[in-house]
Amino acid sequence: MDFTPKSPQIQETTEKRIKMLQFLFIFIFIAYAIRLFGMQILNGELYRSRAQDIARRTTVIPAQRGEIYDRSFDQPLVLNADSFAVNITPAEVPQGKMPELIEKLAEILGIPPDQIEGKIPPQYYYLFQPLEVASNVAYNKIAVIAENVDTLPGVSWQSKPIRNYVEAGSLSHIIGYVGDITKDELTMLYNSGYKQGDVIGKAGIERQYDGILRGRDGLETRTVDVRGRRITGSLANVREPPVVGKNIVLSIDRSIQVLAEKALGERMGSVVVMRPSTGEILAMVSYPWYDPTIFTRNDSAAEYQALINDPNKPFLNRAIQSSYPPASTFKIIMTTGILRENAISPDQLVDCFGEISYGDRQWRCHIRRPGHGHLNLQQAMAQSCDIYFWVVGRDYLGIERILEYAKDFGFGEVTGIDLPGEISGFLPTPQWKDRRFHERWLGGDTMNMSIGQGYTLVTPLQMANIVAMVVNDGIIYQPHILKEVRDPISGAVETTIAPTVLHKSDVEPAVFETVRRNMRSVISEGTARFPLNIRTVEIAGKTGTGEVGLPDQWHSWFTAYAPYQTDNPEERIVVSVIVEAVNKWEWWAPYASAIIFHGIFSGQTYEESVAALGFQYLMPMQGRRE
Repeated sequence: MDFTPKSPQIQETTEKRIKMLQFLFIFIFIAYAIRLFGMQILNGELYRSRAQDIARRTTVIPAQRGEIYDRSFDQPLVLNADSFAVNITPAEVPQGKMPELIEKLAEILGIPPDQIEGKIPPQYYYLFQPLEVASNVAYNKIAVIAENVDTLPGVSWQSKPIRNYVEAGSLSHIIGYVGDITKDELTMLYNSGYKQGDVIGKAGIERQYDGILRGRDGLETRTVDVRGRRITGSLANVREPPVVGKNIVLSIDRSIQVLAEKALGERMGSVVVMRPSTGEILAMVSYPWYDPTIFTRNDSAAEYQALINDPNKPFLNRAIQSSYPPASTFKIIMTTGILRENAISPDQLVDCFGEISYGDRQWRCHIRRPGHGHLNLQQAMAQSCDIYFWVVGRDYLGIERILEYAKDFGFGEVTGIDLPGEISGFLPTPQWKDRRFHERWLGGDTMNMSIGQGYTLVTPLQMANIVAMVVNDGIIYQPHILKEVRDPISGAVETTIAPTVLHKSDVEPAVFETVRRNMRSVISEGTARFPLNIRTVEIAGKTGTGEVGLPDQWHSWFTAYAPYQTDNPEERIVVSVIVEAVNKWEWWAPYASAIIFHGIFSGQTYEESVAALGFQYLMPMQGRRE
């Protein structure tokens, strides 16, 4: 060994290095001390809060949606049924066993394995968070899962009520349905408190009043370890119960709805029954309809796709989402304009010999030669004489005033009914035709509009509003479906929907009185005297036959109100019926209206009304809901 003493220079260098290390250790110690002081003292509350968040997991407890009733508030149209949702916690499944687990679970649930696989992508396999893989699972299947729980690692279940649509039938277009929120919906509704996994209304009342029906979800907060595994017996577990959604009461009368549904039968078209004094919709039927329970069943994908591809469009609410030429029902508006403007004396006669010449064509009345003969305004309305309204519309009233009165009756504007998806119909103008076709408006266009043909389009609900305006001496109340909002526990009324004036015309009541008298003549001596001249109640209305450009095919319209005269406006009812041209031609709208009016004012069912009116030979009974 070399015991030679080190030189002073080397010894000095060594001492410097030792001191540098000492200073370094002291600096590190001081830095850590400052950091710990900042974390524990200065920012201690912040980090304690973050640690608490990391140590806790929150599970949503779904709230039950409110129930939906008809106006009688006796039995619900929509309620909640007990059901279960099945979850898989991916991290609790042994590695490599996920495909086997999915196959076994899919066999128990009776669903395709890929339906489960799509909800658990591989990147989620490390999560200890339960993922819902199936809903609306029956109790007997949950029992099978419970019996085999030892061989189904990571599988769990929870109660999750679903919507039960009680004999929805034609109510499906009114009530709608619910479904899981989509990404696009979540983007729009996130700031309103919606979140991933929520069930929301997709159509009808379920969508329109989702905020009232959905209630408020509850929360269960539990303590977990760093891997997300639940720590049992913790005092930190907190449960906040959900709040049930409000119950809503519709203006719909269930008995009238069934009556209208059966009166329309299996004919593509629509029926609207409304109380003109308030705007309440008592019935709204659109055929074909659909079964809303397909959206709560796990095995209905094929059925849903078939409905989507159905050319008859069963998801379409024809009462507010389809528009048609108003045909001769437009003569109600024409009569109002003629009387108000005194365009021609109501007593002045116009000759109808079955056809007239104008331009380069012959215009034929629906009664060909010898025609209707000499008619005044009241007779022309009763017999629905096209030639009278062609001549008066073109030569006396004019397109600008026709448009003015059509707008006054609400043509081309939505009614604002509390259902999503309403369309406005269409009211053509000379300016529109010039922009659209680069053609000027001609006298022939005015003639077409004068009898409700051409480009003019109207929805069945707008048609009901036309009659309501005549009945109310110029006032239209906004149509509505919601009647009341009630507390789900006590049943107490929290909100009542008051009538809202949608439009008020400046046409004098005396004019509307004459229009009503002329509409009554349609029943008493005109085109509808055979099907509608019933003893139960006096009816006033107007028929319409809409051309679609095909031989032997026409839309069948009838719009009316009853009683014709009454001291109590509250008892008046408006009925608007459209039967589309795709059906076998039978001029059915007036007959369906007769059944509906008779059933309402006699208190009889559809079957009883048919027997009382002697219409048994007109309609087959198969396919109708009893």
